[in-house]
Amino acid sequence: MQQPSLSKKLLTKVLSVYFILTLVVTVGQIVAEYYNAKNYINNELTTLQNTFAGSLTRAIWELNTPQTLNIADGLLAIPTIEGIIVRDDNGAIITQSGRYIDIQQRFSNQLVSEEVSLSEQGSGIFGFTFPLIFEFSGRTSQVGDVTLFSSRDIVIERIKVGLYFLIANAMLKTTFLIILFLLAFRRYLIEPLADLSQQIEDLDLDQLDGSKVIVAEDQGAELSFMANAFNRLLARLSDNQGQLKQTQQQLLVSHNKLDQQNLLLEQEVARKTSGLSQAMMDLQQQKQELLHKKQALREEIEQRVQTESNLLQKQRELQETIDNLNLAQDRLVQSEKMAALGGLVAGITHEVNTPVGICVTATSFLDERVSKLSSAYQQKQLTPKMLEEFLQEAQQSTALLQSNLSRASDLIASFKQIAVDQASEATRTINLCDYLNEIIRSLQPHFKKTQYQIEVNCEENIILDCPAGAISQIITNLLMNSLIHGFEDREHGLIRITVLDNEHNIDIHYADDGKGLAADQLAQLFHPFFTTKRNQGGSGLGTHIIYNLVRQTLGGSIEVSSQLGEGLHYHICFPKKLNR
Repeated sequence: MQQPSLSKKLLTKVLSVYFILTLVVTVGQIVAEYYNAKNYINNELTTLQNTFAGSLTRAIWELNTPQTLNIADGLLAIPTIEGIIVRDDNGAIITQSGRYIDIQQRFSNQLVSEEVSLSEQGSGIFGFTFPLIFEFSGRTSQVGDVTLFSSRDIVIERIKVGLYFLIANAMLKTTFLIILFLLAFRRYLIEPLADLSQQIEDLDLDQLDGSKVIVAEDQGAELSFMANAFNRLLARLSDNQGQLKQTQQQLLVSHNKLDQQNLLLEQEVARKTSGLSQAMMDLQQQKQELLHKKQALREEIEQRVQTESNLLQKQRELQETIDNLNLAQDRLVQSEKMAALGGLVAGITHEVNTPVGICVTATSFLDERVSKLSSAYQQKQLTPKMLEEFLQEAQQSTALLQSNLSRASDLIASFKQIAVDQASEATRTINLCDYLNEIIRSLQPHFKKTQYQIEVNCEENIILDCPAGAISQIITNLLMNSLIHGFEDREHGLIRITVLDNEHNIDIHYADDGKGLAADQLAQLFHPFFTTKRNQGGSGLGTHIIYNLVRQTLGGSIEVSSQLGEGLHYHICFPKKLNR
């Protein structure tokens, strides 16, 4: 019975694990795409409600049923909406169209006072019911409610192209991996083993002198080890054959002497018999020596096998050590990101304290002036001049409060979005120019007391759907590297960020006029833990994080050029649409 091939067994096991993993990952991506599309449609329903609620509410308030029907038909014409139900203030249905869920069974004739979600698993229909509130003369009254429906079919239609892409991508990668494994196994395992076996079969056991098994240098250390061990075995067998031939020659000489003695001296048979016995003892001794050598050879082969097993164990231990080092590096990178976020928090907190302090002072002043005015009024000493002065001071105080509160609000809003993006790799839609300005505004506390200038050249209509946190982390690390390293011992500096919108890619050119880097430093710039401030607490992870974010998260490329005294220039290029 022919035993199964080692390469086929190994290839079957590896590909089986890969097929299962690919299937699980593809199914998970499909489920995630479905729920992301469904959440997006829910947001669209909410947006449509906010858009048409005012006109629909007024039409119902004015009892303008034709206009209400026209608005309902217009909403139903939107591809996201499959059904609509509009009710008046008595809970009676004014119109219901398309596919919908019977809300009378759930709410009877009662109106909803807040947003309520609806879903039906069997038909796949889902939607939201919103109250319609009419405001008149400062008073509000509910004139009815509206229910918008969508369905599972719309969600699937939205993600259909993405599903085809995911499945095709998985099949393409699987086919490529199978071909790659087949070629690799054939090149590095099957063909070298077949060649080694053929060389062993072609050996002439009668002509072992100079015979060797040859293995190419690029066929692996294991095959070279086996070939060397087999060649040493052939050498020992050749030596043993030589000794055996020499012994046979000695036996022939002894036999010739015995024959001569038998022919010449038959009377000395007893003595010759004794000599023959001695020769037989010598032969027996040589046989024992050969057996001992054979046993020694077997022990050496077993020792070689044990050595190979020990080497494999050491290799596994080294691999575990490498995995632990990679895990430690990932943790250090995460710590570096959290440290940067902590610095951002401290800077924003210090920056917000100034407008808040001004607001507190203005409020205290305004409270004092109100107290004085109230006292003068109660004592009937209030004069038009005092009231005029109070009004002027109140206007100045409120203007000061409004400007500083607006400034604090802008700072907090920028910090909130940048902080959320840096702590998450979620994909969202951004205006690249506005987002770059928000990042710079969040880092303003670090540049506030310096004379460094930051110049941004970017079109205002570049809209991207990308991991905003990656862009925030990249720009933040570049700016902080220029501040800490590039402008060290310099009072003036210029940072220029230029963004070019190509057809399919985004090009970002970042340049500063700092002190630059030498050629040997530039070659190590993206290496983990490389820093020019090792003795001052630098971790050397900033540029390494930038490199990984550009290559892995954004799927792009990054190049750097620099000369001492002429600053540093980065060229970052990444596609507008990420392949995820």
